[in-house]
Amino acid sequence: MASLGSAGITHTMSYISPIPDIDPWPLRLAHEEDVSALEALIPLSVRALQSTYYSQAQIEAALGPVFGVDRQLIRDGTYFIAEQDGVIIGCGGWSKRRALYGGDSSREHEDELLDPQRDAARVRAFFVHPDWARRGIGRSIMAACERTIRESGFSTVDIVATLAGEPLYAFFGYTVVERYDIAMASDMSLPVVKMNKRI
Repeated sequence: MASLGSAGITHTMSYISPIPDIDPWPLRLAHEEDVSALEALIPLSVRALQSTYYSQAQIEAALGPVFGVDRQLIRDGTYFIAEQDGVIIGCGGWSKRRALYGGDSSREHEDELLDPQRDAARVRAFFVHPDWARRGIGRSIMAACERTIRESGFSTVDIVATLAGEPLYAFFGYTVVERYDIAMASDMSLPVVKMNKRI
């Protein structure tokens, strides 16, 4: 497995119990100390696993503004991590804030909080190490997200999915609302899929 820099930092608290047959990976909540490891994992994941769906130019333009670490999710306690032998091999989470996607590198202030009674929660920022793809990590994180979203009082969820991520969310019963392009620098755009589910 490729080295992920400081991904060897581990924490023994905040672990989420696995769900039999659906959630085989024990998960923990991300901490600020994980940011450098996540910054190494995300481009590795995107360049390998999104390359069938997007050009190299699209991927490079999207790294940062679309694909990046969002510390709001970590501070809010809604971002999960999967590890193997102390190395972060997957991450993803959900948000109770307005942003539908993107890292926080250009954000000046925290996003406004959503109202569970009228707004949809957001599922955000799923990335898996390419050596560990299709082994249930994404399903494990998704199950944890839906469980904690319900516990937080939300009844609907919105996702802006990549083309690579669409099958995972469809597996969980999300339906397509619209397909559109995210505008990026240098007149580049990234096709994505907005999906929704009532939970």
